[in-house]
Amino acid sequence: MEWVLAEALLSQSRDPRVLLGTLCRGEASAERVETLRFLLQRLEDEGARGGGASALREAAREVAAGYLPEPGADCAPRAREAGPDARRCWQFWRTVQAGLARAEDALTRKRARYLLQRAVEVSAELGADCTCAPQERNGPSLFWWSEKRKDELLKFWENYILIMETLEGNQIHVIKPVLPKLNSLFEYAVSEENGHWLFHPSWHICIYKRMFESENKILTKEGVIHFLELYEAKVLPFSLELSEFIIGPLMDALSESSLYSRSPGQPIGSGSPLGLKLQKFLVTYISLLPEEIKSSFLLKFIQKMTSRHWCAVPILFLSKALANVPRCKALGIEGLLALRDVLQCTMITHQILLRGAAQCYLLQTAMNLVDVEKVSLSDVSTFLMSLRQEESLGRGTSLWTELCDWLHVNESCFRQPSTCSSIGLHETSSLNAYVKNLVQEYIKSPAWETGENCFMPDWFEARLVAMMVLLAVDVEGMKIQYSEKRRTQNVLRIFLDPLLDALMKFGTNAYMPLLKTDRCLQLLVKLLHTCLLKGSSTQDDEVFTLLQNFVMSTTESISEFILRRLTMNELSSISDLDRCHLYLMVLTELINIHVKVGWKRGNPIWRVISPLKNASIRHLQEMDSGQEPTLGRQIQRVISMAALAMVCEAIDQKPELQLDSLDAGPMERFLSSLQLNQTLQKPHTEEQSSFFEEPSSSQGWGKIVAQYIHDQWVCLSFLLKKYHTLIPASEGEVREPILPAVQMPIRTLQSALDALAVLPSDQVLPVFHCMKILVPKLLTSSESLCIESFDMAWKVISSLSNTQLIFWSNLKAFVQFVFDTKVLTIAAKIKGQAYFKIKEIMYKIIEMSAIKTGVFNMLISYCCRSWIVSASNVSQESLSSAKNYSELVLEACIFGTVFRRDQRLIQDVQTFIENLGHDCAANVVIENTKREDHYVRICAVKFLCLLDGSNMSHKLFMEDLAIKLLDKDELVSKSRTRYYVNSQQHRVKNRIWQTLLVLFPRFDQNFLNRIIDKIFQAGFINNQASIKYFIEWIIILILHKFPQFLPKFWDCFSYGEENLKTSICTFLSVLSHLDIITQNIPEKKLILKQALIIVLQWCFNHNFSIRLYALLALKKIWGMCKTMHVEEFGALTSVIESSLNQVENMHGAGNAKKNWQRIQEHFFFATFHPLKDYCLETIFYILPRLSGLVEDEWIAIGKFTSFTDIPLDAGFQWYLSPTQLCELKPGDWAQQDIGSNSGEADNQSEWTDVQKKIIPWKNNVPDLDLELVFQDRAAKLGKSISRLIVVASLIDKPTNLGGLCRTCEVFGASVLIVGSLQCVQDKQFQHLSVSAEQWLPLVEVKPPQLVDYLQQKKAEGYTIIGVEQTAKSLDLTQYCFPEKSLLLLGNEREGIPANLIQQLDVCVEIPQQGIIRSLNVHVSGALLIWEYTRQQLLKHGDTESGRLSLI
Repeated sequence: MEWVLAEALLSQSRDPRVLLGTLCRGEASAERVETLRFLLQRLEDEGARGGGASALREAAREVAAGYLPEPGADCAPRAREAGPDARRCWQFWRTVQAGLARAEDALTRKRARYLLQRAVEVSAELGADCTCAPQERNGPSLFWWSEKRKDELLKFWENYILIMETLEGNQIHVIKPVLPKLNSLFEYAVSEENGHWLFHPSWHICIYKRMFESENKILTKEGVIHFLELYEAKVLPFSLELSEFIIGPLMDALSESSLYSRSPGQPIGSGSPLGLKLQKFLVTYISLLPEEIKSSFLLKFIQKMTSRHWCAVPILFLSKALANVPRCKALGIEGLLALRDVLQCTMITHQILLRGAAQCYLLQTAMNLVDVEKVSLSDVSTFLMSLRQEESLGRGTSLWTELCDWLHVNESCFRQPSTCSSIGLHETSSLNAYVKNLVQEYIKSPAWETGENCFMPDWFEARLVAMMVLLAVDVEGMKIQYSEKRRTQNVLRIFLDPLLDALMKFGTNAYMPLLKTDRCLQLLVKLLHTCLLKGSSTQDDEVFTLLQNFVMSTTESISEFILRRLTMNELSSISDLDRCHLYLMVLTELINIHVKVGWKRGNPIWRVISPLKNASIRHLQEMDSGQEPTLGRQIQRVISMAALAMVCEAIDQKPELQLDSLDAGPMERFLSSLQLNQTLQKPHTEEQSSFFEEPSSSQGWGKIVAQYIHDQWVCLSFLLKKYHTLIPASEGEVREPILPAVQMPIRTLQSALDALAVLPSDQVLPVFHCMKILVPKLLTSSESLCIESFDMAWKVISSLSNTQLIFWSNLKAFVQFVFDTKVLTIAAKIKGQAYFKIKEIMYKIIEMSAIKTGVFNMLISYCCRSWIVSASNVSQESLSSAKNYSELVLEACIFGTVFRRDQRLIQDVQTFIENLGHDCAANVVIENTKREDHYVRICAVKFLCLLDGSNMSHKLFMEDLAIKLLDKDELVSKSRTRYYVNSQQHRVKNRIWQTLLVLFPRFDQNFLNRIIDKIFQAGFINNQASIKYFIEWIIILILHKFPQFLPKFWDCFSYGEENLKTSICTFLSVLSHLDIITQNIPEKKLILKQALIIVLQWCFNHNFSIRLYALLALKKIWGMCKTMHVEEFGALTSVIESSLNQVENMHGAGNAKKNWQRIQEHFFFATFHPLKDYCLETIFYILPRLSGLVEDEWIAIGKFTSFTDIPLDAGFQWYLSPTQLCELKPGDWAQQDIGSNSGEADNQSEWTDVQKKIIPWKNNVPDLDLELVFQDRAAKLGKSISRLIVVASLIDKPTNLGGLCRTCEVFGASVLIVGSLQCVQDKQFQHLSVSAEQWLPLVEVKPPQLVDYLQQKKAEGYTIIGVEQTAKSLDLTQYCFPEKSLLLLGNEREGIPANLIQQLDVCVEIPQQGIIRSLNVHVSGALLIWEYTRQQLLKHGDTESGRLSLI
């Protein structure tokens, strides 16, 4: 390997003289010649490429000088100098480290490990001290050797190389037992005397880099967690390289979202274990950093967060970790800008709640870490603008209060800049003075205004000023708290004086600059929006009340200004459309304020609405008179329609504004006669140049026309709502319509379809609202038109993405339109095409829910709420229409998709954030939309709980649903007879039986007569544990409530044994609760006798599990007999007593006794009470948890109470479990036995011997005493049998087992141990074994039984030999096999488990010369079997009999 070392050294230094000289002076060998040839070739190639021929000549001259005498010198050759020592060269070690950590191919890593191992061996051989300083010349050595500490150094490097070799396996179960050795590396690396690094930390970093770059994400996660846990137990000295590693590779690894998933068994919403460890690590690490380093580290850390587009989950947990760093003055303006950049990174994610939470944490980070003396208030306010107030910084949240407190404490400490701020004012350090100047500068007329046609300013400055005003006022409120309340009013007045003065002049100063009016109105809107408290009532908010009063004082001036601007043809350009939108927004806010404080006829708003309405109608009528469509006229037309739409919306939402009676007035007649979907003609060509020069604040003429049509439908929606009683069922009923749009509904609905075809999806809401009113009226007479409406509306919805803001509002309107109670009732009544179209759309929505979470939630919530309302208003027929759509409730009861891992992670983290409650401001600001899949089932279950069993329509609905549920269960069972735990089939069946349990109290005897056979039949099916418990529970409840069904129950035990072999345990479990079943029966003796006779039959069954269930039932029933002093069973008594005594007094500690103890302690028999535990919490949370269902299926009872769309029923107390069942931990006696050594692999701190490449798994320790009865057929034929036992229980593949069987038979092994004797039936086994199984003893020992078996063989004098590569394995060529040898072969993929390695007397490995790491297990076994045979033949001199044919 000399040429490998030469290549490494040459890559670090372009001066070849020393290297060439060393090679020439060494002893001659074939390898040395090859190395020289390689080196010279490389030098010639480089010389040809880069003109380095002179370097080669210089090198040759240098080498020759060592052999030739210098002129005038003694002729004797100069003594040879010692060559260069690679161990002292830092470039050499950096090259080795690069090979260990970053190399992409295994061969380079293997070479790097060889060089490291060779350097350690050479150091040990030479015995001389050696040191290599790092490139930076300070800090710990890259490599050093001391003869005094030889043993310690050898141990360190031995463990290091072992870890690096183990990582090549790339499997977590290989590596986990070796990780404790990594902890010991850190203990070696830090001096106990002075706490300094003894070994350079870059060596440890190489290991973590190797783990982080693994393709196996589980290994990456294990590496990240191991590194984050370092500082929990030990304090490591500061290292710049370690700091750079954290900011570099560690943060790159942390960007992987999958690392943040929950641990198995961890409750949903409990948070990410890695996220918590990251938080602890960052807090600890930063607190240990030297003060001079802390600032630069944090800045680089935050800047690293801006270097990529992070996913929502990693950025959230990184932000949370930063927010928990203790307060320190670490960041200046550069850090604040970096945090702002991170905020902009978080905006790209689609999960609004996670995005909002990340913003909250980043603001807390800024408050904790920014040095206020290095930033100005202007910097802070600009930073705050990067937060979305609607997602994080809402007024009234804990975060807002925390920010106010921070500003209060640091008010006088902020830096005062020498230059003007971005908005042109000279700052002062006082917050109040800063805000006062901020408002004054904002209100000033901008110097850059260019005239009346200028564009409306951006909203950024208005947002900034409004937020700073309210922050300053709330800070002032914190100062005074309970005294001088009037001071708050004075402060707010001082801040807003410039604004209020300007607003008061709006009505009188016709020459006020346009931009100034725009800015004033923008600030007014933003003040009102920002001032609204989040999460609490605004009635008690003094600031909001004061602001309202101030605004009301300016209402008259503002409203006159807006009326003039909207009606006097002053708006005539494209940019004026945005201005119109602003005016209407202000007008709406003013209306809201006046309605809140009390509407008075004659107030300023009242005086504006009527003229605005009349002027808008007049303008629109004038435009229809055939005048030329100039740009100004068309813009005025759009504005007039928008104003009319605003008036209609205001009147519709606030009846106080109703100006006219129900008689049709001018506005109503005008709106009803509108030409619907009328488009606006483009302006004439000469005006288009100016039109297209304007910026695209309104994107093209098409968008303007769409808004115009949208406003038409807003007006029409108002009209239809007001006069919905006048809408006829068919147009023939009205000959001379007064209101055409209302009284000619078919024409209007056809226009609605045309509108859906031309409008963009963000403008269709008012069309849906109109269709909701029209379709119920026309469904009977114009069914085809209504179906076309359904199709067209669905086309709009299905084309949208659920990440678009408009999706949910459009979906809500669509659901309210198609699934309106009247529509459902009429469609079900006529049973035409509309009925089937509605059902088709229903199934499409359910199908869409698999992709767009929350879609089905909206449908089921709306339908259930509307049915509840109808049920409370109408008597016996209240749910007659709902019965026709019971499939909807059925699908809701069994709904829930199996999500991809990334989707599940997002849901878990969202639940974690929601569980934080008010501690995370995002929960207060962002409305909880209840879009989780659980809420679909919760909604359906709460709806069913509200139904009244005494109401006939309710009763029929529930019975129909129950029959459909049982049919669905049967269908699922037939679709796949065998299904896996937590599969979709398992989950659906589980949900079916949960719903049936909820419905059970409403079932009467007549209905149960119809379904009892189906329920019993379900018990005969091979079900998963959770479903079995639910079926058993419902049977117990039925027999308890209606004992007359007991004869049918006894009949279930009469089926043939073939039918009962997998299901009898279900019925025996029911009998274990016979005390509950017979509770209401006065005469119990006959039932007890019948039960005893049936159970005794099964106590002698050949199946062990059936015997256990039967014995448990027998014990419970016999206990009842003793309690009741029943002594009439004669001969049965002795049989029962002896059976129970035998099972209770079993000897030994075998599985039989353990299983008997476990089944008695099992929750379903020991703790569960079928009557007391009958509640929603047990059905939906406790039982799924205890029966091993995945956490996705656990529905906490808190979700039922928090889901307020459906009210709680009167019997709410039955939601909660009153017993101790909820305190139990999951556990099932039927699970595979886990012996006393379970968990040993995880708990042991460091194995004495470990694999180099393959991992152990948890061992299972059986307690069965196995007696091997070997076949003797081969012995009778005179075949020679050795004393070798080959154990292949861990091998899976039939081909390997077949080949081993043949090899063992050929070489005369005494027995082959396999995991299952069923393997001999496999065709592949038989093809390889060629009938060897007929001549070789085969014994079955299952993998969990191996520990006991190996210990038994040890006791018999066998040496247990493992065929495995471990840290202490011996070379096969040097090992002498004892006569009584047992060979243990590992699994094809994972080798020998760690717990079995500890049982071995010795490990033997086969020497290898190649690159590939391992042999096939059959080949490995064959080599060792032959070596054993060869040694035994030589020992006994039986050379003749040892000649074997291998053909």
